[in-house]
Amino acid sequence: MSTPAATARYAAKKEAILTAATTILNREGVKGMTLADVAAEVGLITTSVTYYYRKKDDLAAACFMRGIDIFTGLAAEAGAVSGARARLAKFLELFFDMAAKIRLKEAAPIVAFSEMRALNEPLRGQVAAAFNDLFRTIRGFFDDPEFAGLSRLEATARTHLLLEQAFWTVTWTRRYDLEDYPRIRDRMFDILCGGLAVGARAWDPPALPDPTPPEAASTDVSRETFLVAATRVINQKGYRGASVEDISAALNVTKGSFYHHNDAKDDLVVECFERTFTIMRTVQFAVRDLKTDQWTRLTAAAAALVNYQLSDHGPLLRASSMGALPQEIRPDIVDRYARVSERFAGMVSDGIAEGSIRPVDPLIAAHMLSSMINAAASLQVWAPSAELDEVAALFARPLLLGVFTR
Repeated sequence: MSTPAATARYAAKKEAILTAATTILNREGVKGMTLADVAAEVGLITTSVTYYYRKKDDLAAACFMRGIDIFTGLAAEAGAVSGARARLAKFLELFFDMAAKIRLKEAAPIVAFSEMRALNEPLRGQVAAAFNDLFRTIRGFFDDPEFAGLSRLEATARTHLLLEQAFWTVTWTRRYDLEDYPRIRDRMFDILCGGLAVGARAWDPPALPDPTPPEAASTDVSRETFLVAATRVINQKGYRGASVEDISAALNVTKGSFYHHNDAKDDLVVECFERTFTIMRTVQFAVRDLKTDQWTRLTAAAAALVNYQLSDHGPLLRASSMGALPQEIRPDIVDRYARVSERFAGMVSDGIAEGSIRPVDPLIAAHMLSSMINAAASLQVWAPSAELDEVAALFARPLLLGVFTR
């Protein structure tokens, strides 16, 4: 029988393994994480790690389950508060308190949930079931008289929006000092509750031209077709999880045909990001020509990009793919993504100056807009019945007018 001291050592070592694995998984993805790397991080040999987790997928799944358990605890505590706005405020308070402890290394890091689908079955199904339970707990925030008449589809879309806003903060709060966290929390709460518009505004974004880049024709499969297929596979399986075989199979071409069109997968991923940036910039520049105010321009851009995510030409490449890019590629892609995101901040700032947008923090608003657009790529996972002509109203409208708007 194990002694209490032995049990404590076992638990401490297991926690150290989970912490190391989470850090590596967030950097390298499920496919890029190895038991050997985790073992080296905690000063063990690989066979010692297998004493705790027999296979790499077992360890990755444990990281996801721990993260889900932590978020479920936050959601349950917030859900016990009376009133929808108070529940949201409590959730953000708990989340930023946890984020500060992680930053100070007083708490273990949280895994990036975007990599869940890179797990193999049956673990993928088990983790997905636990995440679905978390999702339902958050959706319970909307079980409130303030949301009387809100459809299940609308509540589901807003739940996805709220969760993704929390997950996305990891990508941009690192630019802020810990002392800024309370202010960030309050500014996010203000935008989630009040939206961006000054006064009561109708949701009627003007339509924009299709921003799809011209196809690069080739002898058999067009360049555009390759990029769309690769983007879809990478979004589904992650940068490292998406193999050349997966992308070729999605196109129904041979691996040899893939290499006829692409020198290497890294080059293709960079080109997918190039395409994503081009589409977003095309939309942002198109709204500048609209003879209207900044609020309307912002709704037009948000609606066009959300719609594009679920169109035949979509989606855009998820920003989470940047984290697993090779180091020699990553800084330039991250900088370019930031430029596209910060262009939204300029639109918000101009709108504040002219009086069509509320006085919010433009940079935080831009990060939240980018998060919403990014998350729209997976909206149909949670809302498969959503029609293309209603996704912008389902997903962009609650952020721009406030999640409490019916």
